[in-house]
Amino acid sequence: MTSYKTIKEAATAEFVERKSRFIGHIAPVKTEEEAQAFVAKISKEHWNATHNVYAYVIREGQISRCSDNGEPQGTAGVPTLDVLQKEGLTDVCVVVTRYFGGILLGTGGLVRAYSHGAKIAVDAAHVMHMAPCIRMTVRCEYGFYGKLTYLLPDYQIRVEDSVFAEDVTLTLIIRKDRYEPFEKALTELSNGQVSPVVADTFFDDMP
Repeated sequence: MTSYKTIKEAATAEFVERKSRFIGHIAPVKTEEEAQAFVAKISKEHWNATHNVYAYVIREGQISRCSDNGEPQGTAGVPTLDVLQKEGLTDVCVVVTRYFGGILLGTGGLVRAYSHGAKIAVDAAHVMHMAPCIRMTVRCEYGFYGKLTYLLPDYQIRVEDSVFAEDVTLTLIIRKDRYEPFEKALTELSNGQVSPVVADTFFDDMP
């Protein structure tokens, strides 16, 4: 399980270059089918656009694809894909729509325009740093609760749930690589009286 970067939700941004309108669309996708469905959706919405260039990167199977969609070879799809790769993003699909404005941009101009269209779409999205995380429960007496809450920020632990009954039970989320140091610190702080119980391991947005 290794960390990766993706986006939380779809986003759109646009700009005009020498009268051509470029619209960058980005969306999170888990499979190649989802990516192709997003491309089809944007292409349908912008059916009268001159080009709907796309690129996507899928973590499962390490898939990366792109298309110039009628632009000169290598001037659109590859620059769009290159932005995703340089940003280190995966499980994402970008479509850059172009409405031709009547002025030719040239090879270099197209590369810059499609790169910019992809980049502003990425910048408009909320990037998530997905890391292997552990969900755990910690049960303690009320007298220890204050000490425990002071310890949590040191390990950037997120409180998912709190139950106050005869004692306190917290459900906590921690990055996997911080778990062992936290467990050791908790054991020392409680003189071995309080220990975390691991519930499950999963990916979550936790830098």
